[in-house]
Amino acid sequence: MRITIHRRNIRGPDPRLPLVRTNRGATPRLLTPSSEGVKVVVTAHPPRLRADALRNRERIIVAAREALVEYGAESSLDEIARRAGVGNATLYRHFADRRELIHHVTLSVMARLAEQAEAARAEEPDAFRSLRRFVHAAADERVGALCTLLEEGMDPGHPELVAARDRLDVQIEQIMADARASGQLRDDIAVGDLMVAVTQLTRPLPGKGCTAFDQFIHRHLQLFLDGLMTPARSELPGSAVTLEELRRQKRCTAAGSGPSDA
Repeated sequence: MRITIHRRNIRGPDPRLPLVRTNRGATPRLLTPSSEGVKVVVTAHPPRLRADALRNRERIIVAAREALVEYGAESSLDEIARRAGVGNATLYRHFADRRELIHHVTLSVMARLAEQAEAARAEEPDAFRSLRRFVHAAADERVGALCTLLEEGMDPGHPELVAARDRLDVQIEQIMADARASGQLRDDIAVGDLMVAVTQLTRPLPGKGCTAFDQFIHRHLQLFLDGLMTPARSELPGSAVTLEELRRQKRCTAAGSGPSDA
């Protein structure tokens, strides 16, 4: 591990100035003045990855996502490294442990979904076609298979996750608002309703013998999307589900689960 030591005395040289150590790659920060009026400035800049290292990192993230979809929580880091075409040492050079790797898989999935929503809104001439395109893209990400795995052990308040989630929320809200404003999306549907359906319809069936299930996902999603269009064929029970209600329900479920449910 490389240690960077920076020392600056704003009022002139002072041999009593304390040394401040920071790991290379830490976020720069400015410490408060000491009793002698000394300010210590820590400067550290994360190293820029070479092009080949960046490609390896992306391959590892893609391989981890695929392995999690296929094998779930049983996926081994050795298998992920093999799929990515890198050695175990390369994987650990980029990600210290499974938790850090899953953190970055989560960020990658959220970013890809947000990009899909942005592209659908920009490129499709029809608002409901934009919604259809986004929903099918979300199915291709297999969010139903990933959502539980990616949430286990993650810190929901991590700044990177909050920023990625906020970006995705805004895009989904907007794509649904466009479809609603066009008069094609029924008024009693909210983002939570959409995401419940997408995650449930893309969740793999129990057992290892249901590998052909994928071929039905887009067919069933299309049936679901037809049911979102106006005019509504029936009155839905309850009220539209928001994302905040979904998250609140997840928090309640997590708080109420015992050791055997973890």
